[in-house]
Amino acid sequence: MKRAFLSPAKLALAALTVILVSAACTSFQAPEFKGIKAWINSEPLTIEGLRGKVVLVDFWTYSCVNCIRTFPYLRQWNAKYADHGLVIIGIHSPEFDFEKDYSNVLRATQDNGITWPVAQDNDFDTWRNYSNKFWPAKYLIDKDGVVRYFHAGEGAYEETEKRIRDLLIDAGANLSDTPLEPSRGQAVDRRFIELPRASVTRELYAGFVLAELGEYVRQKDFFKKTGSVVELKSPEDQKSGVIYFDGAWVVLPEHTRHGRNTTGYEDVISLVYSARSLNVVLSSDSGEPYAVRIMLNGEFLTEENKGEDIAISPDGESFLNVDEPRMYNVIAAPGYAKDNLLTMSSNSDDFNIFAFTFGVYETGP
Repeated sequence: MKRAFLSPAKLALAALTVILVSAACTSFQAPEFKGIKAWINSEPLTIEGLRGKVVLVDFWTYSCVNCIRTFPYLRQWNAKYADHGLVIIGIHSPEFDFEKDYSNVLRATQDNGITWPVAQDNDFDTWRNYSNKFWPAKYLIDKDGVVRYFHAGEGAYEETEKRIRDLLIDAGANLSDTPLEPSRGQAVDRRFIELPRASVTRELYAGFVLAELGEYVRQKDFFKKTGSVVELKSPEDQKSGVIYFDGAWVVLPEHTRHGRNTTGYEDVISLVYSARSLNVVLSSDSGEPYAVRIMLNGEFLTEENKGEDIAISPDGESFLNVDEPRMYNVIAAPGYAKDNLLTMSSNSDDFNIFAFTFGVYETGP
């Protein structure tokens, strides 16, 4: 399974690794929701029971940065068109095990202002019923229960809204007092656009299953003793876009966990990356909060480059306080830069790292 990394501006520049699947002429009978474990914000719904409505089925998972970037547009469409017959259904198909937990998904819907129905597709039954392959992915269904439009990934917001309006009008809605306002997506950092051969680091996974497949980690010892504590040492020459571990770690299928409690931040994760923003998916085994010390290019973060989840102590040290399993925004730099060195360390053996994601937008993660 893959996430779609998608932005119209980046597609034009061919500078991001993107997956684009969009079909304006898609036409097939919408499959039913299947195997749903729980519903949030709604009683159970069916495609058959929604006949006469225009339905937007949105596949997402709450730690996915690409999904998070689409939320403002979904909120906008829900506010503009729900009274005219649009029903958005969020199908939450989890990438990581912690995203199967009802309380975690409920908190994520509340934190992200998601008020439309959300269905927990923990076993991917509905995902498979739709033959879906991407987070996020949107299927637009007409009043007769037929899928008329499909888009995977970010972007195409104006085109998607036009399709919504066309199907609502076809269903009898009067939108004369609800104008179409251009939704062109997030603005891309100017330096990234103007810098020759600029690139953004791909998404990186820290669990051994995907780390080996994608070569996200290239330390041979990382894969030799999975499931128990292993001592790792990174090379002096660190390659860009690769995760390196120093110290004691436990390598697991989805993530890597700190292998011991320390007192002086001895064990470190380091990464050379190119982007404007950086995010990381973290959790805690015990559920107890812990702190992760963050440094960029050998210095602590400042008010100018810290992400929204970073706290700066009175003595100037920058920390990430992990209190729930989710994606944390670590870096929000003033502009794009190549070959930054990020280092992360925690004294807690609850320090669990799943994935890094990166962005080149002027605002947002």
